[in-house]
Amino acid sequence: MNIFETVVAIIAEQMSVDPSTITRETDLQTDLGADSIDAAEMILNIEDLLERRIPDEAIVSIRTVEDILKYLEANEEE
Repeated sequence: MNIFETVVAIIAEQMSVDPSTITRETDLQTDLGADSIDAAEMILNIEDLLERRIPDEAIVSIRTVEDILKYLEANEEE
C-alpha cells in the first residue's frame, strides 16, 4: 500500500465512508464533516501507522487529503 492508499484507508475508517469516495482534493471538514477531534485522531492514526510525526504548526494548515500527502512527501525521512 502506498502513502495515498494508507492515508485514504485511515480517513475512510475514521469517518465511516467508502474509500473510493476520497480523492486528493477531498476537504476533511467540508466534504467529510470532520471536526477538530476527528482531524486530530486522523493525524494521530497516520503518525502511528506511518511512524512519522506531523508537528502542530503543520496540522493547522491541513484541510485536504492533498495537504496531508504534500507534508508527508516533503518531509520524508531519509
